[in-house]
Amino acid sequence: MKKWLCLFVLLLLLGCESVQPKPEVSIDVQKKAEAAKNNTKINVAKDQIYKGNLVLVNKEYPVHPGSVEPDIVRLAQHKELVTGFGLLDNTIQLPRSVVQSFITMIQAAGKDGVNHFMISSGYRDDAEQRKLYKEMGADYALPAGHSEHNLGLSLDIGSTLKEMNQAPEGAWLKKNAWKYGFILRYPKDKTAITGIQYEPWHFRYVGLPHSGIMEDNDFTLEEYLDYLKEQKSILVKVDGKQYEILYEPVSRSATIQVPANRRYKISGNNIDGVIVTVQL
Repeated sequence: MKKWLCLFVLLLLLGCESVQPKPEVSIDVQKKAEAAKNNTKINVAKDQIYKGNLVLVNKEYPVHPGSVEPDIVRLAQHKELVTGFGLLDNTIQLPRSVVQSFITMIQAAGKDGVNHFMISSGYRDDAEQRKLYKEMGADYALPAGHSEHNLGLSLDIGSTLKEMNQAPEGAWLKKNAWKYGFILRYPKDKTAITGIQYEPWHFRYVGLPHSGIMEDNDFTLEEYLDYLKEQKSILVKVDGKQYEILYEPVSRSATIQVPANRRYKISGNNIDGVIVTVQL
């Protein structure tokens, strides 16, 4: 009798164990698993660190040979690119892509009645930068290889009316340039961070949504890159579009995941990693 009773109790315990519910997978784990299924893996070589619109160039981080924009042209030889603005001289060079964004921007300014723009400087080679550094000094110029002008993503914008800090062109750009991917690179109150005195004429192309985020948070490029590295990933809405922006460290080469069937761009920071910008 005791044997049957023990056997009955044992079977009862086994039966209870068999119907215990399995622990549920957390929502976060499920989301990550689902996201992983919808991701595409891409390989990022180390030299990607030195390429892209968010490359940082300053006293500490020089222009890498692979950083210089590939489509640089002399504007005076391409009249189709010189529309709605003047050139200080016939030596000015810029990448086509930057000029096209600049044209879109000044066309918008023209609709607001602001239309006396001039480009006074663009891409410079090391020899030209060396000469300028000698003339201007360290407060207003950087050594050859350490200037954004050696990169090709910066340009000095002037007005044919008056100095930029007093001209309507300067005021319009300060308020609206971010909408077209440009930032005022050396603001008045950020000299301690940028190492350069206020330059109301010097604009740098970083592209959207980054220019919008920097505008909203009053970030210099140095501050913005530090912020992305600290946050690792951010979700933002800029100009009606939603983006996910991720910082990924790259030591030699790396495999990173991006959402499949989504537009994305990759830019290095010229320091230690890349920034992946995904339009959601």
